[in-house]
Formats: sequence, structure tokens, C-alpha cells
Amino acid sequence: MPDAAVAPSPQAAQPALLAGSGLPDFAAISPEQVRQHIPELLESLEAELIALEAQLQHTLDSEEPLAWDTVMDPLQRLEERLRWSWGVVSHLNGVCNSPELREAHASQQAAVVAFGNRSGQSRVLYQVLRRLQKQGGLDGTQQRILTAELRAMELRGVGLEGEKQEAFNAASQELAELSTRFGNQVLDATNAWTLLLRDPADVAGLPESMRQLLAEAARQAGEEEASAEAGPWLLGLDFPRYGPFLQYSERRDLRERLYRAFVSRASGAGEGGDNGPLIERILTLRQEQAARLGYSHWAALSLASKMAESEQQVETLLEELRAAAHPAAQRELQELRDCAAAAGAPEAAELQPWDVSFWAERLRRQRFGLDSEALRPWFPLPRVLDGLFALCDRLFGVRIEAADGEAPIWHRDVRFFRVCDGSDGRPLAAFYLDPYSRPGSKRGGAWMDECLVRHRAADGNPVLPVAYLICNQSPPVGESPSLMTFQEVETLFHEFGHGLHHMLTTVERPQAAGINNVEWDAVELPSQFMENWCYDRATLLGMARHWQSGEPLPEHEFAKLLAARTFMAGAATLRQVHFALTDLRLHSQWRPELGITPEQLRRQIARTTTVLDPLPEDAMLCSFSHIFAGGYSAGYYSYKWAEVLSADAFGAFEEVGLENEEAIRATGRRFRDTVLSEGGSRHPTEVFTSFRGRAPSSEALIRHSGLVAAS
Repeated sequence: MPDAAVAPSPQAAQPALLAGSGLPDFAAISPEQVRQHIPELLESLEAELIALEAQLQHTLDSEEPLAWDTVMDPLQRLEERLRWSWGVVSHLNGVCNSPELREAHASQQAAVVAFGNRSGQSRVLYQVLRRLQKQGGLDGTQQRILTAELRAMELRGVGLEGEKQEAFNAASQELAELSTRFGNQVLDATNAWTLLLRDPADVAGLPESMRQLLAEAARQAGEEEASAEAGPWLLGLDFPRYGPFLQYSERRDLRERLYRAFVSRASGAGEGGDNGPLIERILTLRQEQAARLGYSHWAALSLASKMAESEQQVETLLEELRAAAHPAAQRELQELRDCAAAAGAPEAAELQPWDVSFWAERLRRQRFGLDSEALRPWFPLPRVLDGLFALCDRLFGVRIEAADGEAPIWHRDVRFFRVCDGSDGRPLAAFYLDPYSRPGSKRGGAWMDECLVRHRAADGNPVLPVAYLICNQSPPVGESPSLMTFQEVETLFHEFGHGLHHMLTTVERPQAAGINNVEWDAVELPSQFMENWCYDRATLLGMARHWQSGEPLPEHEFAKLLAARTFMAGAATLRQVHFALTDLRLHSQWRPELGITPEQLRRQIARTTTVLDPLPEDAMLCSFSHIFAGGYSAGYYSYKWAEVLSADAFGAFEEVGLENEEAIRATGRRFRDTVLSEGGSRHPTEVFTSFRGRAPSSEALIRHSGLVAAS
């Protein structure tokens, strides 16, 4: 792999934040650098943009023919310098959050947004791109890139003038600031709530690994003598502590206390600020921005660049799923009540939200003999990685090797890996893996982001892609490695699918390489596709080995996992429909003059998309970072939309036989050569059809979900 893709490449006197290429020297990038050097970078980029505009204006005036390499290449290099530097700042803000870095990020965000608007609203660039598109002589990828670039400029207000453009730019800056503030307040609220448990009765029902995790949290908080056996144990709202506690704790009162704290995060009920006013302001600003650009609402603007053709098409899909899932979820809830009644539980007649996970786990054990927690020892992270990498070799013909020590990292837990072609050893890409939860400094959830994008540097040398893969799974405790829940295994496979999409692209033009230029509602295809392999016999039994004995997962336990795959599928599907429909209607129907709050609109939607009414203090919207602090506004439906594609794609492997190695390898190479390789160079429907030989069908998703049989 070229040095530019695997090692820092700043000149000796150059600040680490302005290197602009190679792997960032994370340890050398301080909040002070952000405050000092981002303004320098923006000033330099502004000068370059002015010079480029002057050169292009001359070409326009002289009516000389335009060339891709004199228009798009210099523009891409200019954008890449900002993406590289600001991308590092944003990355560190997510994985090494501190008050100082947060303040430095906030101090420069407005200027970064302003420069984005400045370049996106350049009339000269817009005219040049339009002429370049009309001039002809471009290949399909170039035409698609230009179409997307022109649309992006239109959505950035290039067609606005005077006061309208000024208002648009001011709103863009405010939206960026509000988004960052929203995410920070969710992080603060999550970190602010803890509960120290001292009575052994408080941890009744918790498995050993959970007690170890809570004792470790207590030690980190200053309780030096804390132990899994004697306590104390520190409970928190980060998911590795929150989820299992609801699932296993026999203390219903503590489950209730934890649940109420979780669903009221960042709502003004506790520490961490109140995101309620931010939500109304964000929605109002988005509606105003859409109107300025000629759209009826933000959802219409959002869908302009997505695979779905209309709001109605999305509503239709969600209603199909809701109609199938709602009766199934009602039956599932009754089954939980019956399970609780059989156990003599007083809450059986009126289960509450903090009871659902607990009784679902009990019913899962009764029905399938499956103890989720008991499976952890068979999924130590090192073995799971070995299995994941073996699958990538089997399907896509790539070899993944540890390269720790060869790249700068931002935390001691971070790993670095190289990806090479299995046939000739050619370097293809690399990736970072930051697997563990770090309450206090790392935001929750899991994600993939771009460190380096595939392109050619100014000197003509190739730069290979590098990905950030971030998870928040249970960390190692004591002498044991990270022992993963099966859900955490699925999450790792999911994010790795995104990583493969980024890393295995063969598109040379960075604007369409990997996930770039892929419609948002199709970008989840590779990630959800990879999740299916967690239920493949060869894959699962190849990696599931006990961390101490090395014994493979017993066949009967694998059979239980398969049998339980669609357990509570109605509730899971309905939950996603609730989120997606709430998101869509907030961005298409809510207005300040409507006379109801966004939360009240959400509760109206909940009447047909939940089977347990939200609690009075349930303020889910206040922590809905996907749509208010991420990129999913009017796009949360993408998870279900892309699941149709991913299930159908996996169906191609099922049809040739999952144990037919030769056919599986051939099908995997075809998936690599189409879906993973072509990135955003073609429309997702075309790419999918190249792989599958036909348009996508929802049959496989319906079959995998089990909802038809249930309904």
C-alpha cells in the first residue's frame, strides 16, 4: 500500500491538522490546533477558490472547451483538503470528546459551514458544471457525478439571491450548530446519570459478566475496592450497561428507574440540557430552507436525492410493514403477559415498557432454550474478527491482516488492519477498529466513516481508502477479552459491511468511490447484507469458540439461534416503523402553527405504531440523534428500504446453496464486482440488477422476517 495511505505524511514544520493527506497524527492534534489552523486552512482554500473561479470564468468568456481534469480535479482536491482536516476534528469529537475539543469544534463550525455555502453557491462553478455536462463526451460515471454536484449546489442555494441567500446561509449555520449541540446534550445526559448499587439484592438476576462490567465502572468512578461479587456496582445509561440490566435484572423497581431515566434523556428532566426547544427550532429552520428552495417541505427536499421516488412511496412501504407487524406485536405482547402470569409475577396483567426486555428474555429461554448471556463466552472479539475476516476471504477474495503499530491511533484500544487482494497480495485498503464503549468521551452507537477516500493524488499516485469502524460493545473485563453478545456480533458485521463498501470500491473518481454518491436509502444494502451471515452455519460455527476452552459452539445452540431469529420480530419491525414514520411526518407535516408539539405529533403516530403507550415523560425525540444530529432527517426509513435490497441480495446465495462453496465464492465475487466495487458510479437499481439479474423483490425480506406466518 502506498505510504500516503498508511502513514502520516506531513512535512516536518507543517501542523498535523493541515497535513491534508495520509493518516492523521491524532495525538498531535489538539484543541488549540483546531482554533488556530482551521481559520488558516479556510483562508487558504478561499484564495484557491477565487483563483479557480477566475480561471474558469476566463474559459467561459472565451467559450473554450472545458475538460474534466481542469474543472473537477482541482475542485475535488480543494474539497478534499477541507474534508480531511475537518473530518479529523469531527472524528475526534466523536471518539475523544472533551470540553476543550467540543469548544474548539464549536468555535470553527460556523466558518466551515460558511465556506461550504460559499463554494456551493458559486455561480461560476455552477455555470461551468452545467456547460461541462452539456458539452458531452463524458462517461456514465462523470455524468452521474455532475448531476449530483449540480443538484447539491441547487440544494445549497446557488439559485438564491440577496436577502433570500443571506437567510439561507444564516439558517445553514444555525442548523449545523444546533445539530452539534443536540448530539452533545444527548452525550452529556447519558453520561450524567449514574446509580451506585451497594446491596447484593440490587444485582439479583444479573449474569457474572454484567456484574463485572458494573464493578469496573464503579472502580473507574473511584470505588477502588469494587468487585463483581461484593460490589458496589455502578449503573449507567450507556447501552452495554442499560440494555442487559433491563434484560436480566430481577429488581423491577430499578428497571423502572433506569428506563425512565433513559427515555427522558436531554429533555430537561435531568442534567445534560433540554433538546425539546432545539427540535422545534431545527424542524422550523428545515421547513424554511425547503420553502426557500421551492420544496413543499423538508421531506420532499430530502427525497430529491434518494432512491425512493416520493413521500407516498415511502409511506406505502411503511404501511405494508406496519400492517404486518402490528398484529404480530400485539400477539407477542400477550405472550409476554402469559409468560409473566405463569411465573406468578404481579405485573402480568399490566406489563410496562421496563418489563418487556426482561420477560422477552425469559420467554426466549423457555421457548428456545436460548440464554443470550450464556452465549457470550463463545464470542470473544478476537475469534469473531477471525471469523469475519475468513468470511471476507471466502466471499470476496480479500485477505485482512493486523497492522497494529504501523499507524497512529487516538486510543490504546484502537486496532489497525490492512486489506489485500487474496489472489496476488495487492494492497486494497486499510481500516481502524475502535470497538469498545467509553462512557464520558465517546458517543454512543456504531458507525463507519471515511478516513481516506480512494483517489489519485495531485502527483498521480493512488491513494487507497481507509475506514473508521466504530462500535460501542462491552469492553474486556479483568482477564477476559471482550465477550460479545450476539447483537454486538451483528452490529460489528453491519458496520463492516459499510466498511467493505468504502474499501473495495474500484471507482477512481472520488466523488463516486465507495459510499460517495450512493443514494442514502441504498447505502445500508452492504451493511444489512453482512448481518445475514451471522446466521450462516459455516460462518457462525467457524468463529464461535469458547474463549477459554476453545470448544466450538454446540450445534444445538446454533439451532436455537436460528429458531429464535424471528422471535419478537413484530415488535422489532414495528419499532423501526414508528421511528421512520415519526421522522417522515415531522419533516412533512409538522409546522409551528399546527398547534401541537413535535412530541404530540409523535404520540398521535404511536397510536398505530406501538402496542404500549409511551410514558408521559417519554421524550424519545430528545435523544433521536439519527435525525437531529446525524444525516437521517426524512431518511430513517432507509433502514427498511435497504433491507428489501439486502435480503434479496442474500437470497442469491441461498438459491445457489449456502454450503456450495464454489457457487458461494462465485456469487460473492459477483457481489464484490458490482455492489461493493461500483459504489456511486451508477444508480443503485442498475447496480443491484447487475448483481441479481433482475429488479429487487421484497419476497426474501418477508420470508426472513417471519411476519407473514405470524399474521
